[in-house]
Amino acid sequence: MTKDVLVSVSGIHTDILEADENESDSIEVVTPASYYCKNGKHYLVYDEVIEGSTDVIKNRVKICGDDSMEIIKSGAASTHMVFEKNKKNLTYYQTPFGQMLISVNTTNMQVDVTDNNIDVNVQYELDVNHEPLADCNIRMNITPRMDGRFELES
Repeated sequence: MTKDVLVSVSGIHTDILEADENESDSIEVVTPASYYCKNGKHYLVYDEVIEGSTDVIKNRVKICGDDSMEIIKSGAASTHMVFEKNKKNLTYYQTPFGQMLISVNTTNMQVDVTDNNIDVNVQYELDVNHEPLADCNIRMNITPRMDGRFELES
């Protein structure tokens, strides 16, 4: 795959404390990124623009096979989240409004890699300050920037 890629990141958070189980928050971002592969691991670097602000969050993603992924955020928000299949990981998430202790319990993870595409699907339970908050799903699609086959999820 080329260095210049487009990455689509979509996330769904279903609040486990809400009475209506069909109530969920979703977001999708499509942005240019830099990609490289080293020692069988896939790396992405991209900037995330904060809506209504000039601040930027630099994201670094490391995909290790089909059972581990790391997301490192720095800038207006910072964290080092580790997703490992069937494992719970704790980290701090620093925001402009303060710091939170979060845990991600990765319940399922799938990574499909071809010559011109990488699909990642991570399902996890999110706790904030030791309190269950949401069941979450992150989907990432990485494709060469000039490929022309990029499609938005609906």
